[in-house]
Amino acid sequence: MDTASLTGKELAAAINADTKERAGALTAAGTAPTLALIVANDDPASTWYVNSLRKAAERLGIACERIDLGADASAETIRAELTARSADPSVDAIMLQTPLPAGVGLDDVSSAIAAAKDVDGVSPHSLGLLAAGLDGFVPATSAAVVELLKHHGIALQGRLVTVVGRSNVVGKPLAQLLLAENATVTVAHSRTADLAAVTTPAEIVVAAAGRIGLVTGEHIGEGAVVIDVGTNEAADGGIVGDVDAASVTGKAAALSPVPGGVGPVTTALLMRHVVVAAEKSRA
Repeated sequence: MDTASLTGKELAAAINADTKERAGALTAAGTAPTLALIVANDDPASTWYVNSLRKAAERLGIACERIDLGADASAETIRAELTARSADPSVDAIMLQTPLPAGVGLDDVSSAIAAAKDVDGVSPHSLGLLAAGLDGFVPATSAAVVELLKHHGIALQGRLVTVVGRSNVVGKPLAQLLLAENATVTVAHSRTADLAAVTTPAEIVVAAAGRIGLVTGEHIGEGAVVIDVGTNEAADGGIVGDVDAASVTGKAAALSPVPGGVGPVTTALLMRHVVVAAEKSRA
């Protein structure tokens, strides 16, 4: 079986073109949309993603300030920074990059992000809006998975989908988004007793657990669509996903590459969210 590559570059380019035009309009009217990017780690994969965000913002006419709190920052320090940026009228949007320092959970600090500036949808308030089906910012990676599938003409209504991963930033919100598209969703995770038993029946499998090679050809039913959300550091310093692409290729009908699949769309959607936040704050 030929396995189609579900690239995200074309979709990301279309989103970015719209974002750049809207950012330009805001800048012409007064001030460029501004993103405060809070970082409290020294993780290589995180550094790669943060750098890609800053470059994307620059290309699109969005001001992006990185605030590095250090890999040993306390929950109190992180919350204080998020609170200050939430109250700062010159900041339109806030993103807290993960992972966080040892002993600090996202739940410990994310509530300090004002909902109107929570462009990656990580606060309890934003996640509550999503669960209730109300308007709010959705985690960009989760939204990117849905948009990528739609872009490539892959129907979701009535399909069996297994999401491998249950984080508050990808797995859980993605399950909510897929349910809203009328998919039938199973969420698996690191403690699922028999992972293959819940992935092989699925028509669509999304790997979002943050573990290199977790999903292999043995976990995929013939003709399934596989979306790889993972961004893990490989032994050679490159970025690889959660899917063993070599064993899946030839068995899956389609596979999103890493890099070049979900990643570009995630970044594009996050930048769009920044512009939307700026538009709302200046309306």
